[in-house]
Amino acid sequence: MSANSLTLTNKVALVTGSAKRLGAASVKALHSVGVNVVVHYHRSQSAAEQLVEELNVIRANSAISLGTGLGTKDQAQWLVEQSIHQWKRLDIVVNNASSFFPTPIGNIVDDDVSNLIASNVAAPLFVTQAAHTELAKNKGSVINMVDIHAFKPYKDHMMYSAAKAALAMLTQSMAAELAPQVRVNGIAPGAILWPEDGSLDAEQQRLKIAEIPLARQGTPHDIAQLVVYLSSDAAEFITGEIIKVDGGRAI
Repeated sequence: MSANSLTLTNKVALVTGSAKRLGAASVKALHSVGVNVVVHYHRSQSAAEQLVEELNVIRANSAISLGTGLGTKDQAQWLVEQSIHQWKRLDIVVNNASSFFPTPIGNIVDDDVSNLIASNVAAPLFVTQAAHTELAKNKGSVINMVDIHAFKPYKDHMMYSAAKAALAMLTQSMAAELAPQVRVNGIAPGAILWPEDGSLDAEQQRLKIAEIPLARQGTPHDIAQLVVYLSSDAAEFITGEIIKVDGGRAI
């Protein structure tokens, strides 16, 4: 079943870190099936506001943007309260916001650890905690954006890999804690978008694609379609799963 055949009309979704990249793709896909969306940003205010403007042209009063850092209980509480206030409900939370940078052994400092844990573990925890009562009212869904490197570490990214591994366990723990009212699942993208810092040159990209049985790089659409599916009633008997979207690379 394609996501385009699903409808989630009048449901409300909060997608963290959704001004760009996978978050923006997820917002657009959810919006296309009738969801009202909260576009969260930290530093990418102009991109978030532009995305909201585009979506509101398609369907009036269907998108807002909210800006805040994440990683503390108070920040998450504010974000969720403002999200609920706009349409008086919240049905879907996509914990997409993430920090990503190398931490080669010997050069790791306190701030590196704090940053990666805050964005990849604490933020999903606190946002879900703040939202779970409202989600329970609506038989809602949480989707955590994990990573294939939660299961196979990425060289020179030890703390990022460890943080995503923690998020994988948090996803399963949340699924157990919040059932039966709220479903919690994870998505583990593989080679979808290359790092923005340009750390992978063309030859490195070619070698990574050569490892993929389906012989291509994935697209944000591949992730966004799964976000819609997991948010819908079509997935109402799925919880606690972390689905790899990697073209078979983990085989």
